[in-house]
Amino acid sequence: MTHSTPAIVILGQGSLATARRLQQVYPTALIHGLGGRVEGADRVYREFGATLRELYQQGTPIIALCAAGIVIRTLAPLLLEKGAEPPVLAVAEDGSAVVPLLGGLGGVNGMAREIAAAFEVAPAITTSGELRFGTCLLNPPSGYALGDLEAGKRFVSDLLAGHSVRVEGAAPWLAQAQLPEDPQAQHSIHVGSAERVATVNELLIYPRSVAVIVASAAEDLPERIRAALQEAQLALPALACLVAPQAQMACPVLREAALALAVPLRFVASAIDLETLARSAVPEGRLIACTQELMIAVAEQPLQVNLIGRPRGRLAVIGLGPGAAELMVPAVKAELARATDVLGYETYVRMAGPFREDQVQHCTDNREEMQRARHAFELAAQGRSVIVVSSGDPGVFAMAAAVLEALHESDDPAWHNVDLQILPGVSASLATAAQAGAPLGHDFCVMSLSDNLKPWSIIEKRLDLAAEADLALAFYNPISRSRPWQLGRALEIVAQHRAPATPVVLGRDIGRPGQTLRITTLGALTPDQVDMRTMVLVGSSTTCTFPRSDGGEWVYTPRWYGEKPGT
Repeated sequence: MTHSTPAIVILGQGSLATARRLQQVYPTALIHGLGGRVEGADRVYREFGATLRELYQQGTPIIALCAAGIVIRTLAPLLLEKGAEPPVLAVAEDGSAVVPLLGGLGGVNGMAREIAAAFEVAPAITTSGELRFGTCLLNPPSGYALGDLEAGKRFVSDLLAGHSVRVEGAAPWLAQAQLPEDPQAQHSIHVGSAERVATVNELLIYPRSVAVIVASAAEDLPERIRAALQEAQLALPALACLVAPQAQMACPVLREAALALAVPLRFVASAIDLETLARSAVPEGRLIACTQELMIAVAEQPLQVNLIGRPRGRLAVIGLGPGAAELMVPAVKAELARATDVLGYETYVRMAGPFREDQVQHCTDNREEMQRARHAFELAAQGRSVIVVSSGDPGVFAMAAAVLEALHESDDPAWHNVDLQILPGVSASLATAAQAGAPLGHDFCVMSLSDNLKPWSIIEKRLDLAAEADLALAFYNPISRSRPWQLGRALEIVAQHRAPATPVVLGRDIGRPGQTLRITTLGALTPDQVDMRTMVLVGSSTTCTFPRSDGGEWVYTPRWYGEKPGT
């Protein structure tokens, strides 16, 4: 049974050595350590319960180095929603015990055996079928699908009660199992791709050996495919993938059909006719012509889908947020896990890591945005899953605009066929505002004071108009060694429209180690209080401050403007 890369979750420094031993079993697994208690982990988390539940909901296998009871109590609220369970195991801090907890149909017992073998201990497997037969009949290996889970449970119960069984069809993984086999047995395990109704004493397992070749996509494609398989007397669970010509790569109907049928979508070079297309996808397959748009290829063995053509390339432009792992949105975390290639300014790539050994990092200078964007499309056009990393939000003075500009300028159809996604992040202005309270609680303007990509005259004009409009202001790139005077000039322009007592928030490295937050006023602010890593938030005429219980100040801009409602 194959499974996705597990997460190793530890609570204390004493578990780190065992966690590193687990990484020898699963080299691509990352160690998640509790912040403030574990040094040297691959990733740091702040709350055990929230982290474990997030991993579980993402379908990530979990190896928790702690007591089994803690894990069960943490995940208990999620177990009420019956669905696919990722493997979850509890492993003693010293590796002396391996307990599979959840995911019996997701391969948890197989993982328990792998870990126990490496640690030279006995796994605490309690599943009756696996203990008796040495395999889980209800969890066939990759490339095979179980016909009916409930019928399968009754079937295994019969075998446990003493019934013998015979195997029909090719089931190589059962060769080493301790099944009570008898050629004359009434109970049978049938392995084949043909559609059939199981008898009361039959367990159906389907090899995923069928590919449907789609020359062109109609709106009702899933229904057409189901009808074609039924007419060919082939079982839907035997469907391994859909195959289409590369010219159809961006077709949304194809993508939605693959999602509806829960199978991968692969693409091959355009062919002269449907049969040539089918032969290029499954050379050794038996072909069944269905319609002018569809053809079915049936192989003798489960198809190795990753060797058929190529997938549609994917390019995701992601925002890491301000830097703290807990402020990174779940969709971005999931994208980082699936990526084959990661591109970005080296500082931001390091923030996004650590990465598995199979993930390629392409670090470049922060001034090479367009070259980075073009390189990302070149990789994605090859069928790879590529990420371009930004801090904060990728659409706020970051890489999303550069990536879209590169695509806009290109006439390469392979680039335009890439599945492009822009995933948001918490921007520096919003992270700083949240630390201070709600200084951006009403209309506000976000500006960069850098004149690298726009003339200073435009910056001055926009500053004057935004300040005159009484908008709260958020300044990115406020000052640098090459631009030491511009913040001072910007403050002079704002001061023409704002009182000296206007609240100002200075947030430096918010969301990163060593972050600082300072509340001052427009009259007291001087450029020497700010550097390139400082976010400057200037309030409007209605922005207020009041004391916090810890000695600091809250800053907020009320949602009303002018006279307060109700007065």
